[in-house]
Amino acid sequence: MASSASESDLGAPVIGVTTYLERSQTGVWDLPASFLPKVYLDAVTDAGGIAVLLPPQPVTPEIARRVLAGVDGLIVSGGADVDPRRYGQAPHERTGAPRTDRDAWEDALLTAAIDEDVPFLGICRGAQMLNVALGGTLVQHLPDVVGHEEYQPAPAVFGAKRVSVERGSRLDAILGEVDEPRGEIDVHVYHHQAIDRVADGLTVTARTAEGVIEAVEVDDAAFGVAVQWHPEENAADRRLFAGLVDAARTRRAARTAADPRRDSA
Repeated sequence: MASSASESDLGAPVIGVTTYLERSQTGVWDLPASFLPKVYLDAVTDAGGIAVLLPPQPVTPEIARRVLAGVDGLIVSGGADVDPRRYGQAPHERTGAPRTDRDAWEDALLTAAIDEDVPFLGICRGAQMLNVALGGTLVQHLPDVVGHEEYQPAPAVFGAKRVSVERGSRLDAILGEVDEPRGEIDVHVYHHQAIDRVADGLTVTARTAEGVIEAVEVDDAAFGVAVQWHPEENAADRRLFAGLVDAARTRRAARTAADPRRDSA
């Protein structure tokens, strides 16, 4: 007989995580599939959350709101380049083929999350998608600006960068302990694009020494944080995920208090 879930498990917040939709191979099958690297799931569960996958699919504002009504928090994961037509540019020769279904899906989820004040964390592409969704633009090929490829050294090889975190920001409060007195943290990076013109309603809260934007926050959100680096790759540091899970737990408690039937079996 399966063991019953503990009270603490029943109270764990549910975190929806957006996924890839790419051609994949498994066994004898070679077909389009939704998938996500396990490190994202580990990061959520290590922080005390329950991870559920949110694959790209046809979406309307109402569908996005219904999806978010079923979770307590959201992660917009990394992945393919955002379609430059979304921010009024022609594709750079190094910009990847657009994933318009994923762009539309994540744009709608982020818009709904901001409207409904659902706690969310954007990661790499997620930070770029947030900026574009709110009207900002991207640098399509960062080496054209910085003159090197240290932010994406080689296929499947993460770069190491040191970023300065803005004192007094939500990110600073989440991280808690960064190197004094400069407020710096070492991170894993893997991006050939970056935020360019920052959208209205966002505040930059971390940069590299070269000035590349590595984190932004939604000004009026209870928890709306997006980082250009890959925190899921650092199993020894789950602070960002713990911050999201804590915010999602607070939202879950408030919703349950308003409607106790939400968590009744």
